[in-house]
Amino acid sequence: SSTNALMEKLHLKYQQRPWTETLKLVHFCMGKPRKPDSNAADGPLLTCMEKIQRMINGLLLFIWLDVLFSLSSPLRLNAHVSPSGTTCYITSNMFYVEVQLEMDGNVVEVKLAHLGDAPVVKFIFSQLFLFGRMKNYNAFGKILEELSNMYQIPGDSEMKAKGYLALQALEKDLYSMSLLHRSEDLNRVMEVLHGKVGHLVPRAGGTPMNIEFYISPYQILEEELNPGSQVCGTKTVVTVEGTDTLHKLPLSPLLADSQGGEDGNPAFLPLTDELSMDLPAFFVLKFHQPIPMSLSSIEMIQRLTGINHLVSGIQITGLKLAPLYELIVQSTLKEKGSEDVSTYKSHFFVSLPDCPKHCYFINNGSEKSDSAGALVNNVPFSHPQCVPGVIEILRHQVAYNSLISSCVSDKHINEDGTEPLYFEVAPHKNTSFSVFFLHPVKENLASVTIDVITSREIQCHLHLNPQDPTLNSSDDFITRAVKR
Repeated sequence: SSTNALMEKLHLKYQQRPWTETLKLVHFCMGKPRKPDSNAADGPLLTCMEKIQRMINGLLLFIWLDVLFSLSSPLRLNAHVSPSGTTCYITSNMFYVEVQLEMDGNVVEVKLAHLGDAPVVKFIFSQLFLFGRMKNYNAFGKILEELSNMYQIPGDSEMKAKGYLALQALEKDLYSMSLLHRSEDLNRVMEVLHGKVGHLVPRAGGTPMNIEFYISPYQILEEELNPGSQVCGTKTVVTVEGTDTLHKLPLSPLLADSQGGEDGNPAFLPLTDELSMDLPAFFVLKFHQPIPMSLSSIEMIQRLTGINHLVSGIQITGLKLAPLYELIVQSTLKEKGSEDVSTYKSHFFVSLPDCPKHCYFINNGSEKSDSAGALVNNVPFSHPQCVPGVIEILRHQVAYNSLISSCVSDKHINEDGTEPLYFEVAPHKNTSFSVFFLHPVKENLASVTIDVITSREIQCHLHLNPQDPTLNSSDDFITRAVKR
């Protein structure tokens, strides 16, 4: 209370004084007499603001350096500052990142150097800091994490460096394969659906190479209606992971003929001791979200890659098997943001324009092996020649999943009370399924069997009771309609 009283007295004493006398008093108390040329009342304020700005700039630089240190520590990376105080080095035994800053905290450029390589400016790093730099800490930290993960291979620095060389060799072969038989007018969607390795984006800094290998018909339509929207399809990233067992991995590119062999498939050099090395690692196609895959698809990939597990360290017999349709329904509801992914609700209401509402019952099928599946997070392999075949199997599976998931919605209740059309979707065999519905004239059931032959080819067959009248829909018409 005494302090408040004192401040009140001071306020009353000086509230009538002119601003110039207040300035004189402040300068007198500070022991700094006014300069002769500083007659303007705002001169001292400008000087003070400049000092504050310098302090803020120094604070921003300090904040940046502090953030870089905090991002490095959890990843067990070392960080230190240059003598000038404006360059931060984030280092490991295998690589280092050089972040050059100005005194005001702005990022000048970011360089990356792997073991034995000269530092290279990486624009993907620098672009993170061009706009809204306070919001990009996590993105930068993610790139540092991905860089560290590239070297998570058992062994010493030399062994880890060999693992990086193997990844480089694989990436070069995959990029070369992506150019095989590629026409100049090939657009992204066609490359995704028909390219030997899909639409490939090379690794940039710590961001792994990624392959976009499937885009659904609905997404294609969305992109056609909104040119330039760049709808994102199903992707996988290409990386290398450590294992408990040795695998022979190439240390140099193996693609021998840039034009492909006589059958149109890539021709590779033999995997000799000079071109390869036994390493405690394998290559991995890793998915952003687990893909529901049938048991037959999993076994096909295993035969193709020669590696008996699709999830690190888990044999196929140890995969958590479940009805494939149950997994597809759960994954679809999760993608739609549904809070309830319970499999107890197997019926879904779907509204279509100019058409009665549909109600789909998803029949999970029995527990027999041909209707079982598992969620697959990644596909390990050891040779680049496996990738085109694996991509084709993945396309086939995701195309099949897309058809089943088109019958799934987050609507379990018929809210408007209108009478819907009822359908039951049930697995048939391999990659085919049946859709049952009531005959529009008779009270018997009719069905359409849809066989997904490949990701680009389907066949449909209408089945009626022989005693029921025919419908004005041929197999060819239904096939063309579903394909469209």
